[in-house]
Amino acid sequence: MTAQARTGTDAPEALRDFAEKSAAQAKENLETMTDSYASTVTGIQHYNTKILEFTNANIKGAVEHATKLMSVKSPPEFFALSNDYAKRQFEILTRQAQELAAIVQKMTMAKDR
Repeated sequence: MTAQARTGTDAPEALRDFAEKSAAQAKENLETMTDSYASTVTGIQHYNTKILEFTNANIKGAVEHATKLMSVKSPPEFFALSNDYAKRQFEILTRQAQELAAIVQKMTMAKDR
């Protein structure tokens, strides 16, 4: 009977311990999820800001190029300006893609922590 009495009194304590551990784990999981969500939101905001910045710069470059093309006097000058613009734009777009990839990588690494 003593074993039954002990089992009966241990059960509520064991349940209490289990409930406390479960609650602590749930709280830790919630904090981790909240931190991850906050990092993701910040990363997305940074990414979107960069996209807008790059779009503005690219549109400005295209308008400048179109303005230069309007003053072209010969086909060789047209092709020289166009080739120069294409080369610069390729370099700019490559740099922009690298910056965006770095933002995504930073977001991914923050998520994995």
